[in-house]
This record gives sequence, structure tokens and C-alpha cells, in this order.
Amino acid sequence: MVRMILMYAINLYVFIVIAWAILSWFNKGSGVVNDIYQALDKIVAPFVDIFRRFIPATGGMDFSPLIAIIVLQLVGRLLVGFIPF
Repeated sequence: MVRMILMYAINLYVFIVIAWAILSWFNKGSGVVNDIYQALDKIVAPFVDIFRRFIPATGGMDFSPLIAIIVLQLVGRLLVGFIPF
């Protein structure tokens, strides 16, 4: 039960990171897209900024969201392995 909840929470956060990254490609002048992006930015940016300090943008591409997703998945799998039934 705890394992499922933990994996659902991690998968939800991964989905939020992906949505945030995709929305960052669009022009965020004003409107609904900007509002959604700003809300997701408050949730995602503090976590992704950890990886931005170590991984600079390469050729204009920011790979820190990808690294953040990989780390989330690895940590989730490690934690699930240590939680007893």
C-alpha cells in the first residue's frame, strides 16, 4: 500500500515536471498557459534548480528536467525496495 502511494506520488511529480518543461517552450505572454506555467514553476523550479547548478545548458538546451526525472525514478525505486510489505 505504501509502495503504491509512493510510486503514484513520484509518477505524478514526474508528470508535473514534464508538463512544466513542455509549457516552457510556449510564449507565456498572458492567459491560461502563463497561469498554469507559473503555478507549475513554483512546484518544480526549486527541485530542478538543484540540477541546474551542476549541469549547464548545452547548445541552448536545458537537460536539468531530464536529470531530475531520472533521479526521481531512481530514488523512488530505491525507496520502494526498502519499504517492507
